[in-house]
Amino acid sequence: MSAGPEWGPLARLAGIWEGDQGEDVAYGNVEDKVIVTPFREHIDFKPFGPVENGSQVLYGLDYRMAGWRGDEDNPFHTEVGYWMWDARDSEVVRCFLIPRGSAVVAGGTVAADATKFNLEARIGSQTYGILANNWLDKNARSVSYEVTIDTSVDDEFTYTETTVIKHARLPEEIIHTDRNTLRRIADA
Repeated sequence: MSAGPEWGPLARLAGIWEGDQGEDVAYGNVEDKVIVTPFREHIDFKPFGPVENGSQVLYGLDYRMAGWRGDEDNPFHTEVGYWMWDARDSEVVRCFLIPRGSAVVAGGTVAADATKFNLEARIGSQTYGILANNWLDKNARSVSYEVTIDTSVDDEFTYTETTVIKHARLPEEIIHTDRNTLRRIADA
């Protein structure tokens, strides 16, 4: 299935993507300081839809992501989830799980023809929120998440993510950022 205009701003993301210019800026527990980790990444976005929730109609992308440091065999970060487009409400929603015990539902109002857009989530929100297991809640609580997506260049997309984390070992909140530019290596 290919993603047509029904997928709104998500249509340009459908496909298989790779990028090797990733940069993860995060607190390193071993180093006890903020460190920069270069990474390579693979993302697979598969179109699906329509999904009907009463009068709401969604078109989405099922996605799987993995990121590796250098030439490691096992990824240091993975995600699974969905990106969904609601044309009636001009809303993009990204729902994803991280196998550290985190779930995020981020969203925002986006024009159907947008090639750059922002999504956000906040802890405690009933709509665009963040959940975690008990250990993460006590030791490294994510309090906010924001992502900017840019698909303005054909067969390329760039993202910048910022997660604010309240870490139990530190008095101040930590700003954790990830960014990368990926290129389409295959259609969906």
